[in-house]
Amino acid sequence: MALHLHRPCLTPKSPRLLFPCNLNINNPPTTDGRANPTAATVRALALKRSPKRLKYSAPRRFTKEGGLLYVEVYPSAEGAENWKLDPVVEILKEGAVGVIPTDTVYAIVCDLNSSSAIERLRRIKDIEASKPLSILCRSFRDIDKYTMGFPRGDGQGHANIFRAVKQILPGPYTFILTASKELPKQCTRYGLPTKYAHRKNVGVRMPDDVICRAILERLDAPLISTSVKVPSRNEWMMDPVIIADTYGPEGLDFVVDGGIRVADPSTVVDMTGNYPKIVRQGKGPKLPWMESEEAGDGSREEDLIATAT
Repeated sequence: MALHLHRPCLTPKSPRLLFPCNLNINNPPTTDGRANPTAATVRALALKRSPKRLKYSAPRRFTKEGGLLYVEVYPSAEGAENWKLDPVVEILKEGAVGVIPTDTVYAIVCDLNSSSAIERLRRIKDIEASKPLSILCRSFRDIDKYTMGFPRGDGQGHANIFRAVKQILPGPYTFILTASKELPKQCTRYGLPTKYAHRKNVGVRMPDDVICRAILERLDAPLISTSVKVPSRNEWMMDPVIIADTYGPEGLDFVVDGGIRVADPSTVVDMTGNYPKIVRQGKGPKLPWMESEEAGDGSREEDLIATAT
């Protein structure tokens, strides 16, 4: 498959139609690891001719003209088409806001360290400042840096949750953990600009999706994320073409098309209490060391310790 740069058609009669600019990239990097001159040249030309031409004014900030960058990538374990993600990673580093697939639903993402991008993400999706955002992580190293991590046990009867979590990540779970001081303040603050408060917790994900993981590895940093939903309705949007048509006019910079997904969000597990508690059942199955939200407060302590160590 090829990389196409599109302008989404916003006409009511054809909400899924995209007009290609007839630019195809079919030359991946050479097998010996050297850059393919043809691919590099065409990729540079693609960025130059893209409807979304960038004007960089300052680090991690940019303005754009025209439409959005639309990249089709076939998800394969070999990652044969992951080289097409390079332009996406480049503009993410400069403060772009866009949509990528995960192992559950599509997500709107931006650079963790760009306060202007985070504000734009909230504005594009119309998220209130009081609503939390999650972070997509590459590894447990990221989780340990930006949160206080998972309980590792202490030999005094407290469960080693970290050992259990390692068996299911990457996977379709969001874990609510206590944020560390390393997490940028714009990721946790909420309220009016004149009077901010700060959350103590943050949701973290380590998706098991080849496209998402390729982006995170190339970026070499986590991403701020929120799920993509139909505006004013509590329904996930799973078709990247419709996502582009809907959020492109709102200021979205790019969409990575990994195919139509099934509306099956992650299972959210709160790790900030005495025991792991499921606050939303999703794609990830409930495990013996997890409590349901309606379960008792501590009645399963022995089971938790037994299965998590």
